Amino acid sequence: MTARPSDPRRLYLQIADKLRDLITRPEFVPNGRLPPERALAETLGVSRPSVREALVALELEGLVEIRMGSGVYVCSTPPEPGASAFSQAELGDSLLDIMGARCVIEGAIAGSVAPFCKPKDLKALRGIYNDMVREVKSGKIPVAPDRAFHIAIAQMSGNEVLVRTVTSLFDARHSPLSEKLRGHFEDESTWRSTHNEHLAILEALEEHDPIQAQAAMQRHLRHSLERVIADGQRTD
Repeated sequence: MTARPSDPRRLYLQIADKLRDLITRPEFVPNGRLPPERALAETLGVSRPSVREALVALELEGLVEIRMGSGVYVCSTPPEPGASAFSQAELGDSLLDIMGARCVIEGAIAGSVAPFCKPKDLKALRGIYNDMVREVKSGKIPVAPDRAFHIAIAQMSGNEVLVRTVTSLFDARHSPLSEKLRGHFEDESTWRSTHNEHLAILEALEEHDPIQAQAAMQRHLRHSLERVIADGQRTD
């Protein structure tokens, strides 16, 4: 399913509408378990990650409950019409779209700055990377050093518009939709595999290799998305 020109809303909201219609059918009773994500995706003709985002939107609405390791269930007391705690604007952009934009923009930035990285900037970036490693080893989710790492690379461009763009896209992770997704599918264990990804970016920049820097950044961002919305812990 693709967004129609007459419906400018985010794709996951369009899918949420279709899921809401399915849930009202007689076979979906209160506390009933929904079909697996894969089956819903096939029924609606959309991608499984988009279904996952739509289910999280319905959970924020109070219509379903996602029980990790068990499945997705219709809430026993459905919300009143129009009683959602969040407006469509407040829910936030699709994480698929956010990470897709980051992949394009941050990949290009990493490739463009690699030949011109200054020693002092690389030293600072390695310090941020080391902070990230220490936080992960201590069992923390290193959001602050991760944010600093990506912004520091953007700052190497000397372009304030790019810095603001990277900052804005990173901070979009704090939207209700993204926060809920990460709350379900992201924990300190998912960050352990990011060591080598960030290190690959850092080493490519230290080698002043634009091709590897761009590839390493894009690979890291793709894997980051997969850990939350494509792989992660399954709800079916």
